[in-house]
Amino acid sequence: MRENGPVTSATRQPGTPAAAVPPRLIATDLDGTLLRDDKSVSPRTVAALAAAEEAGIEVFFVTGRPARWMDVVSDHVHGHGLAICGNGAAVVDLHGGPGAHRFVKVRELDRAGALDAVRRLRTAAPGTVFAVEQTYGFHQEPDYPKLHMEIPDNLLPAERLLAPDGPDADQPVLKILAYHPDLDPDAFLTLARVAIADRANVTRSSPSALLELSGPEVSKASTLALCCAERGISHEEVVAFGDMPNDLEMLTWAGRSYAMGNAHPDVIAAASGRTVANNEDGVAVVIEELLAERF
Repeated sequence: MRENGPVTSATRQPGTPAAAVPPRLIATDLDGTLLRDDKSVSPRTVAALAAAEEAGIEVFFVTGRPARWMDVVSDHVHGHGLAICGNGAAVVDLHGGPGAHRFVKVRELDRAGALDAVRRLRTAAPGTVFAVEQTYGFHQEPDYPKLHMEIPDNLLPAERLLAPDGPDADQPVLKILAYHPDLDPDAFLTLARVAIADRANVTRSSPSALLELSGPEVSKASTLALCCAERGISHEEVVAFGDMPNDLEMLTWAGRSYAMGNAHPDVIAAASGRTVANNEDGVAVVIEELLAERF
């Protein structure tokens, strides 16, 4: 959903005081947030990311994308070289470059729990079709639409893909994708959360009725919190950016957070501030302001 009009500058939400703690880490979503709609990183944004790192502020890309889709930002990692992928299901070292990404941390979705979630969602929303995202593989049901620019490794029913002896059974399952051809995206999300309950974390980042199912405790926020704890960084020292429901936990966890001008209404309501749209370099606008405040 991108129906919200842009704003002209980065602003705090009414009644929300500016964070007093200097930032030590910037956590930003990619699609609809850092990336422009053509999936590019603008020169202004490249410069802002580099300036933040030079000032000693770590930058983490925190995305629903799988590791193999991170080439678009591999050239813009500094220092640590880490990114959080799959809505928190994996921490990936991007230093190896395209095709050589290394998994540092994996928070998998248990196959038994995944199967239970699939069965419950099939019952609650007949017509739902599924795909399975693993560390190095992508599989889908025959009726799952061509939503992704890749050829699946296998075309089989989800129950077969998730079976103990299914394809790539030795690889962890990072998330399940569930698509419905007719339901409203937000209505589908609400329905799925009720049907699946605590068996998986259910969210969405697409404007279509495409849901993403991860492990019960897995989210962008929970994995980011683990990475910050390893660095001795508190949530008050984190500035986060996002545009869709899969960013909500991260935005409410961070000490300071910004919804993009093109963000989903729930994201705008949850964030402590708002910036301009992704096509107007909204992340760069805020980073520049943060660095101006600091120096």
